[in-house]
Amino acid sequence: MTDDQHKPTDRTDTAAKTVTEDGLDIPDTEADNMAEDAETAFPGMDGLDEGMLGQVQEMMAKLERADELEKENADLKGRLARLATDFDSYRRRTQEDVNAAQGQGVSKAAEALMPVYDDMDRAVTMGAADPAKLIPGMQAVQGKILGVFAGLGLEATGKEGEAFDPQWHEALQVVPGDEDDVIVQVYQLGFRMGDRLVRPARVVVSRKG
Repeated sequence: MTDDQHKPTDRTDTAAKTVTEDGLDIPDTEADNMAEDAETAFPGMDGLDEGMLGQVQEMMAKLERADELEKENADLKGRLARLATDFDSYRRRTQEDVNAAQGQGVSKAAEALMPVYDDMDRAVTMGAADPAKLIPGMQAVQGKILGVFAGLGLEATGKEGEAFDPQWHEALQVVPGDEDDVIVQVYQLGFRMGDRLVRPARVVVSRKG
């Protein structure tokens, strides 16, 4: 029997080893498994240089940012939909308030004119029996109507002797007179509410000949 046959076997020499950059000895079988895992997780990455790897990382970052932007976009769309719903509800409530205010205004105006109708009815009844009483009765009704208009904020404009103002008056005819731009006849009384014209007065205006 030779010396080599009796030499003890060193188990550490029987397994092939791989030395990593950190100085660690990793058996070749484990190193092969790690390489296979990396290839499975990132196919084809083992052949990339640093520049290509940087481009891949940049692309991955952009994809992540795109996902974030998509989520933000979905959130903004949801908020916009809620705002649109709130605005539609506000518009409906506002329109309902306007309609209610208009209805209330019409009701108050009609209520104020009801006594005028009653006076007119009495004047017509009295005039049928005695025509001489019809004119005073109608004049009283006219005065009452003007009082109702005043209560509603309306002011009459376009009386005889008043200076002609195109903002409030409409000249239907111009006739010779002693002065320029003086109302000498009223075809239709006008009304205004503050600085807003409700109806122009239709008048005849004088002009020096």
